[in-house]
Amino acid sequence: MASTEGLVPITRNYLASYYDKYPFPPISDDVSRLTAELSSMSADFRMNSTLPEAGVVINHVIFSVPWGSMHCQLIAGVYGILGERLLVQKAETQPPHKIDENMWKNREQIEEILFLLKSSQWPKELQQQSTAIDADLASILCRLKDKFQNTLKILEFFQSRNSEFVFNTVMTYLPQDFRGSLIRQQRERSERNKQAEVDALANSGGSIRDRYALLWKQQMERRRQLAQLGSATGVYKTLVKYLVGVPQVLLDFVRQINDDQGPMEEQRHRYGPPLYSLTQMVLNIRLFLSLWWWCFEARKVQRHQISILEEAVAVYTSEFERFIKFIGYFFCFLVFEVFANSPFFIAAEEAGSKEARKNDDYKEICVPAGKTYEVSLTVESINSFIAWDFSLVPGKLYMLIDASSWPDFDTVVNRSLSITFGQDIGFSVEYINPSGQKTLILPYQRYESDQGNFCTIMAGSYKLIWDNSYSSFFKKALRYKVDCIPTVLEPGSSGTEVTRCEEL
Repeated sequence: MASTEGLVPITRNYLASYYDKYPFPPISDDVSRLTAELSSMSADFRMNSTLPEAGVVINHVIFSVPWGSMHCQLIAGVYGILGERLLVQKAETQPPHKIDENMWKNREQIEEILFLLKSSQWPKELQQQSTAIDADLASILCRLKDKFQNTLKILEFFQSRNSEFVFNTVMTYLPQDFRGSLIRQQRERSERNKQAEVDALANSGGSIRDRYALLWKQQMERRRQLAQLGSATGVYKTLVKYLVGVPQVLLDFVRQINDDQGPMEEQRHRYGPPLYSLTQMVLNIRLFLSLWWWCFEARKVQRHQISILEEAVAVYTSEFERFIKFIGYFFCFLVFEVFANSPFFIAAEEAGSKEARKNDDYKEICVPAGKTYEVSLTVESINSFIAWDFSLVPGKLYMLIDASSWPDFDTVVNRSLSITFGQDIGFSVEYINPSGQKTLILPYQRYESDQGNFCTIMAGSYKLIWDNSYSSFFKKALRYKVDCIPTVLEPGSSGTEVTRCEEL
């Protein structure tokens, strides 16, 4: 068995040597050229038009809308609450430093552009398509919309897949029993809550900008939770103490991975600049469209300007999709190689068996023939977890023989003979309310081994029962672990964490 002595997490230097093998082909020079041309055309609009102040553009009129009130029904004609002046400022500032923040920024801008490209949001003159020129322009805008919709689908798939890939990879290094299941259940519950937040915001009339502010806040919360898993704090404070068998080096890695100068900083250094250029480009595409719509009736756009917009959209969507596919496939390969082949890690089985010897909190008892063995737990809060992991010890099946009447064994009474034999034991879980009434939680079934857990919906007493009453001769050697894990509350949740969850 390999020693875990001296192991350290993945470092930035290690990743640098790995990244050397995977340079990103330079981004097209057309990106900077077209971004500059779009910026110049937008500046021309601004010089010859009066821009709206920050607020809401509804049918080309500025309103100050008290969001969350009954006036939110005006949302049907909204271009966005940012206002062109603030959009100009965003287009002229440096993009964010972090890779994933840029991904979210691009996704937000693509959705804003798709909103502008809806026919219902076109200037009224264009909606009517009263001339051949307007009809031709409408056809061009529909093609641009299709390109952005395709890019948005690719980006959404990339973000969803990478999130699942990283989580599932980390999970392979956690114990494959109820402890790993609790981490997975915690994440699934957290993701459901996050989606409910997004749905509630959309139903209340929140803008695209509002939604992406919330989505980025949730992404940062995922980062914090990953760090909390590594440091055994926050939402995972209660759970991690049950993770016997997890390599500390893995916990260190997930704690440090997103630090400003952590392992991923090398990825930002290598692959950030082309993404920053694309973020700048999509902001300028949106700015140009917004200003064009604002000035549409007062000033006609020249044919060559429309051609520049067409080319810019084609280059942006093509280059951004190329970047997504590179960073997506590359990242999956990277994570696989880092976790599977890195000398900084050992197999989960090795780490588990080694750690288990240090902190083996399983118990072994003997359940006599015809008897049961019970463990009672007192739970003081709903949403606590009761978890178990048990097995019958191989080679320790006993048959009781009364040898007192045997002449050759007059000094031997109740000698136990060890027999290797097919074996199982009954198991069930029940709840007892304060008046003593019992409710079956897990029906009786016979097992050689089992692991599982459930979330309590009532406080009170729970009893785990191992039943060997059906056996007339054989007693069973049972090795088991039972845990009552208190309520896990996410940041901002109401309620008080349970302080007692006792085994009686």
